[in-house]
Order: sequence, then C-alpha cells, then structure tokens
Amino acid sequence: MYGASDTQAQVNPEVQQWFAAVDRDGSGRITAMELKAALANGQGGTFSDTACTLMIGMFDKEKSGTIDLLEFQALYNYINAWLSVFRGFDHDNSGNIQESELSAALTQMGYRLSPEFISFLIKKSDPTGHSSITIDQFIVLCVQIQRFTDAFRVRDTNQSGEISIGFEDFLGVALNCSV
Repeated sequence: MYGASDTQAQVNPEVQQWFAAVDRDGSGRITAMELKAALANGQGGTFSDTACTLMIGMFDKEKSGTIDLLEFQALYNYINAWLSVFRGFDHDNSGNIQESELSAALTQMGYRLSPEFISFLIKKSDPTGHSSITIDQFIVLCVQIQRFTDAFRVRDTNQSGEISIGFEDFLGVALNCSV
C-alpha cells in the first residue's frame, strides 16, 4: 500500500477499525480504561479492571500502561482465542462457566484439580456468589494458573509435582504471578 505505514500494512482492517473506536482520546495508544469501555463480558457488564489491566500488561512491550495498534492486534487475537475456549466449555450457552464446565476446561488444559479446588477457584473468581464465572474472570483465572504453573515448573527440577520453597521465594512467586 502506497503511503501506509509498515504497522498498518500488517494489521487486519477490522482490528484497525476497532482500535480507532477504542482509542477514544486519539492518542494512538489504548489504556486499560479504554479497553474496559470496549469489552463486554457477556453478562451485560464490562470486563473487570483486573482483567483489562492484566491484558494490557501482557502486551505492553514498553511497560507504559498502554498498547499500540500492533500490540492491540495481538491482544485481539488473544481474547478471541480465549473466547473460543470459553464458548467450547459453556455447554449451556449461559455466558458463564459453572464448576463442572471449569473442571472440564482445566482438565483439557492438562490440570488435574480436585472438585473442592475447582469450587474454591469459582468462589475466588466470582465475588458475586453466582457459582459461575464470566469470560473475563475465566481469562484472569487461566492466566494466573499458567503463571503459577510456569513458576512451579522452574522449581520442580525433578518433575515430581512437589517443590520445597523458601518464604521469600514464595512471596516473590506470589507477587509476580498475581495480577
């Protein structure tokens, strides 16, 4: 394309249009608050502050608290991939995932977790007490589990499924893996 920047030539036109709509201040960068205003969680609400901050942070290469068009395209693809996973396990099409559906999703992802722990995850993720989680809560939960899994694997040198960890190392893991 003559006159188009390299960045624009690499970006899906649909993503460019959505980026322009989300970038309310016209800065060429999107904040977590701008992202929140654009994302619906399927329950008539927006994605949580936590989910938006987490996702911006995952794609913000400069650590500025904002993302540019290319980073937004990566985030767009990431959200669509998670949405596909979520819909695949939302068997009743309720827009929520209940305990049995979350258990099936995590099992397919390779996690063997007890029903009691699944129940704990739902309660921890759903402050409203509906015993189910929305897409944004699902994304946050899965990202946190993956971060903790990665931190665990680094320390599980024997691949035994058990580690010994000092208190400061534990705190470091917990603080680095939390949103």
